[in-house]
Amino acid sequence: AGLAAGAVASGLQGPLAGAAAASGAARVALLRSAHPSAQSASVAWALEQIVSALQVRGVALVQGAGPAGASAPVVTLLASTSEDPVAVQLLGRAGVSVPTAPESFALVPEPARAGPSRLLVCGRDERGLVYALLELADQVDHAHNPLAVLTPDEATVAQPANPIRSVARAFVSEVEDKPWFYNRAFWEEYLTMLVAQRFNRFSLTLGLGYDFPTGIRDAYFHFAYPFFLAVPGYPVRAVGLPDAERDHNLDELRFIGTAATSRGLQFHLGLWTHAYQWTNSPQANYTIAGLTPETHAGYCREALGRLLDACPAISGLTFRVHGESGVPEGSYTFWQTVFAGVARCGRRVELDLHAKGLDQRLIDLALATGLPVTISPKYWAEHMGLPYHQAAIRPLELPPAQAHDEGFFAQSAGSRRFLRYGYGDLLAEDRRYGVFHRIWPGTQRLLLWGDPTMAAAYGRVSSFCGSLGVELCEPLFFKGRKGSGLPGGRDAYADARLRPAGGAWQKYRYGYRLWGRLLYDPTASPQGWRRSLRRTYGLAAGRVELALGHASRILPLVTTAHDPSAANNSFWPEMYANMPIVRNAPAQPYGDSPSPRRFGTVSPLDPALFSGIEEYAGDLLASRRAAKYSPLEVAQWLEHLAQVATEQLTRAERGAPDRNAAEFRRLAVDVTLQSGLGRFFAAKLRAGVFFALYAQGEDLAALEQAVAQYRQARAAWNALARAASGVYVPDITFGLEPQLRGHWTARLPAIDADLAAMEGRLAAARAVKTKPAAREVRQALRTALAPQRRPTVPVEHVPPRGFRRGTEVPLEVVVGGNSTVALPLSLYLHYRRVNQAARWQRERMTVRGGRFAATIPATYTDSPFPLLYFFELGDAAGRAWLHPGLGADLCHQPYFVVRRERPVRA
Repeated sequence: AGLAAGAVASGLQGPLAGAAAASGAARVALLRSAHPSAQSASVAWALEQIVSALQVRGVALVQGAGPAGASAPVVTLLASTSEDPVAVQLLGRAGVSVPTAPESFALVPEPARAGPSRLLVCGRDERGLVYALLELADQVDHAHNPLAVLTPDEATVAQPANPIRSVARAFVSEVEDKPWFYNRAFWEEYLTMLVAQRFNRFSLTLGLGYDFPTGIRDAYFHFAYPFFLAVPGYPVRAVGLPDAERDHNLDELRFIGTAATSRGLQFHLGLWTHAYQWTNSPQANYTIAGLTPETHAGYCREALGRLLDACPAISGLTFRVHGESGVPEGSYTFWQTVFAGVARCGRRVELDLHAKGLDQRLIDLALATGLPVTISPKYWAEHMGLPYHQAAIRPLELPPAQAHDEGFFAQSAGSRRFLRYGYGDLLAEDRRYGVFHRIWPGTQRLLLWGDPTMAAAYGRVSSFCGSLGVELCEPLFFKGRKGSGLPGGRDAYADARLRPAGGAWQKYRYGYRLWGRLLYDPTASPQGWRRSLRRTYGLAAGRVELALGHASRILPLVTTAHDPSAANNSFWPEMYANMPIVRNAPAQPYGDSPSPRRFGTVSPLDPALFSGIEEYAGDLLASRRAAKYSPLEVAQWLEHLAQVATEQLTRAERGAPDRNAAEFRRLAVDVTLQSGLGRFFAAKLRAGVFFALYAQGEDLAALEQAVAQYRQARAAWNALARAASGVYVPDITFGLEPQLRGHWTARLPAIDADLAAMEGRLAAARAVKTKPAAREVRQALRTALAPQRRPTVPVEHVPPRGFRRGTEVPLEVVVGGNSTVALPLSLYLHYRRVNQAARWQRERMTVRGGRFAATIPATYTDSPFPLLYFFELGDAAGRAWLHPGLGADLCHQPYFVVRRERPVRA
């Protein structure tokens, strides 16, 4: 077959042997390199997948290249890593190189000459070869003509943008999660799906069913060790757990780890709770016996060491190390003892520390083990926002203005609030640990998500300032949390015909495909997801992509622009617990909203780029120029996204092969619900702005507009609630609290009560003769009623490639002419360090020969952090806008990043 000496067809022997060639069938020879890098268990498993895909499509496999004749192959597939000498030769002949980055791969055709065509299926390393084989298998599986896939016209070359692409699945409910935990058929299919979509890590997450060790009801796996093993010398047990079940749990954990690693996935275990005593928990189903404060740390060390010995597939551990773990902050001796249990296992196990409450002393204890250390902050608090790292955290999380914070040494762990919901000060250039970001499951828990534009943007920004990538908390991550699980309730469908065969996770396959492939390569060919859509939706595939894509951008936009609570326990925009516009809200569920708590006082999750409602109304009334994105602009975007999603869904319904098929019905109802949410939030944001204008300016017309918009919001919610009735169960549970369970119909009374209060306010205002509104109030109302359009003007700016610490950074902008801009222009530079504890600096730019210029001072660059900056433009008409901004698709990084130049070593 043209392979180097020693190359073998061992991959075709035994279970890989092809059936006899059918008459007239396409025939393929599959040869596997004998090079050691191609001989791993994961490569052998991937070869089985391509063989199975070929056989299912009627492609016969033959042994070797064979002589010319009836059994000769039409195509020879050569499976190899790029280190194999023959692979090197074929790559050189084709003029193709496999990128040097780990996990890169290539599919390189060599046209037929005298014999069969050849396709080199090549990876930079073992995992790269696995990806190459699985990509080919996926193409064969979906192709109209499998032979055309095996004889492509040009090479495919891919390399990863992010070293960590992880999916986390949480066990939080005994009743809802035991069935999948013990289901080995599920694990085989689920883990295969993850690696086929180019995720490289799976994290089984335990102990995240509660935020604090109080009010515990369902404690299964909460303090995990005694649910897996007994530790000699420590009489610790989970009361009520049979020994046989404990041993079964360990067997299943071993199976999951082995199944993951045999496919080329890293297997991580999340141990988020180390509390063994719980307060206010009389209903806990499994209490922990046999531990004391004196034996706690030693037991955890020994249990962890034995668990790592028993499960050699575990390559990383995630720890929550702040007070919610049940271990008080500052318990350095405890964590040093636990880390010692990891270090003694004799292999390199990654220590992943959840960022909240973390300080340098604790990081140093982890680094002292000699093991790899990563820190994993939250991406957009406990939600999913637009695809960039928030330009600012909320004022609630900022340190006091007088605090001088340049890193870990400045504040104690308890005061480091800025690490609660973002990357904080973790991205210093001289860090000795890795950083990756976790997308928390607060915004979208249940409904379908699938936006390739947004997923690609996340893929681009997840390597932000040297970050390693992303861990995605999968859909349904918190389903049944805090003891709210219901038998058979994981998929939440009332209509049994809509329940996916094979389990609830099957509903989200398209979302997994987008996340995995576009985190791997944000520039990946759309064919990687469109072939899946075509198989399911036929001629309607393009419409489905647009409908779901636009619908999927709605809730992340809401989260970014209007965030009543950064905590997922409080704010669930998918099934929003209405926050009143008129009256102040009670402390719960939105306890971290500014006081007084009402809709208009809510902060954006990114207050640097977005205006709050009352903030914006005040700017309008004072005729202040505001460049931030306003609630009215957000409302306009939401309506546009909802309109496009609805229109494309209508067209998809006309073109779908079977609009009554379960998969199409699931898609249709979820797009409808998200479109309805977009209309609801758009109208309510407008109602909030008009009510704020009335409250601040006493204009009856503004109050009339507020009531009209709130009625539209109520109508939108009522429509989506009707669409969900009979489709989803009346009690969808992601927690015990009222805001985390129920149905959309159950949210209507709170909306009605607030609307009635606003209507009552209007009736009272109409009964009182009022003087005409002031001129500035009338102007503010006219501005609010007009379409929200920002000037479009060409801006030329080339960011510096880097900067040296302690040297100034000059910046220059050239602004082109535009008829919609009223000259003269003014520009401001906004800049800060890549440290979310730092506040933005603002400087007016000077005009020099038609160029705007400003300098970031040397004193400011004298820090360990990279720099962020953006520009604020204003014209003589009183308008202001931002550059670079979010872009028309809301998926651009809205600031520039400049990193420090590394010093040249002699």
